[in-house]
Amino acid sequence: MFYWDWTYILIIPGLLLGLWAQAKVKGAYAEWSRVGTRLGRSACDVVDDMLRRNGNNKVRIFQTQGELTDHYDPSNETLKLSQGVYASSSVAALGIAAHEAGHAMQKHEHYAPLKLRTAVVPVVNIGSSLSTPLFLAGIIFSWEPLVGIGILLFSLSVIFALITLPVEFNASSRAVKMLTEGGYITGEEERGVRKVLNASALTYVASAVTSLLSLLRLLLIARRYDRD
Repeated sequence: MFYWDWTYILIIPGLLLGLWAQAKVKGAYAEWSRVGTRLGRSACDVVDDMLRRNGNNKVRIFQTQGELTDHYDPSNETLKLSQGVYASSSVAALGIAAHEAGHAMQKHEHYAPLKLRTAVVPVVNIGSSLSTPLFLAGIIFSWEPLVGIGILLFSLSVIFALITLPVEFNASSRAVKMLTEGGYITGEEERGVRKVLNASALTYVASAVTSLLSLLRLLLIARRYDRD
């Protein structure tokens, strides 16, 4: 079956990069979650103070279940911190919480890439659910337009992954700046925050690489079946 042909090896580098990135994240988090900050303030407290200092009073902060499930929802201005981060005063916790606060500041300051990513989410969700079935149907029934539609819809996921990169990098940059300028961390603590956030950034790079390689695979399959 074509789905398991040689082109499948194209996405292996992306998958391996993803596994390596996840290992880096877990390693950095485990290392720096054991190191407390000099101030000893919880991540929740720091983020709340940080946002208010920067003129953002709209964000509500909650605790959520799970490990490393921290996220910011721009649609309702809520910032949810995982159980291991919310009340922790560790270097890792402050870095992760500040990264999410960086997203909140992006929304507050109308950061264009975040607005674009938020706007395309509904379309990407629909496209990602339909792309593979339509592509396979087009191959099975030898209907080229359907193959093209499937590839086009999958391309939306690739675009989303690429848009995500500057959004995440910028949020991390904002996090370090707000933590250092606000006096929440100093010296070695900053190094730990950067290590945690840089490891996290690798997961988004891996996702983008995997998406690009998967798109290349679909294009090669479509080209081969078009020739047949």
